[in-house]
Amino acid sequence: MNEIDRIFTEWPTYGSPRITAELHRRGRQVNHKCVERLMRVMGLQALYPRPKTSMPNLAHPIHPYLLKGLFIVRPNQVWGTDITFVRIGGSWFYLIAFLDWFSRYVVAWSLGDSATATFCREALEQALNVAIPDIHNSDQGSQFTSEEYLAPLKYHNIRISMDGRGRCFDNIFTERLWRTVKYEEVYVKEYMSPKDARASLDAYFQAYNFRRLHSSLNYKTPAEIYFGGR
Repeated sequence: MNEIDRIFTEWPTYGSPRITAELHRRGRQVNHKCVERLMRVMGLQALYPRPKTSMPNLAHPIHPYLLKGLFIVRPNQVWGTDITFVRIGGSWFYLIAFLDWFSRYVVAWSLGDSATATFCREALEQALNVAIPDIHNSDQGSQFTSEEYLAPLKYHNIRISMDGRGRCFDNIFTERLWRTVKYEEVYVKEYMSPKDARASLDAYFQAYNFRRLHSSLNYKTPAEIYFGGR
């Protein structure tokens, strides 16, 4: 499953036939039906470049996407959030992060064994202890549309923006973050326990924020831009 996740992260338009073919090229002899079943378990679907870690709830209200044509010119103007999978031992855990779109600074993150609204809200409250953004953007997953999650945003008068359904590129900066985290950290480590994973991810995000240079930031770190532009 970890190898399937690697391939899908690199080639998000691949369905089970092409992922099966790529696995064969890498010397993994597995049949198409097995790959299809594992992708279904993982929630992977071609043309949707991330695991379906959050599914919509039709009973929840959906907020419009507010970022089309918006010029992002300062820190805390827009935060994006998303959830991805992380493999720990033989199990899959959920990683959520809050990314400042202007600086690419990871304001807060959390790792849990279930992607409930409570888990997401607790991570959100960690982020809101750092700063208050003007706009919060997420997908239409049931966690993010629940009143439990939205309550802190409404309390702080934060504008709520949600991606169009299936439009992963509405949240492109967070998608790019996941790709970076997986290839620079997750795929090169073998986490044996949640405690091990949290310690390693904490060290990685510290390095990502304070030491990793970004070409899109004129070779500065996210922290230099985030704290220098506030």
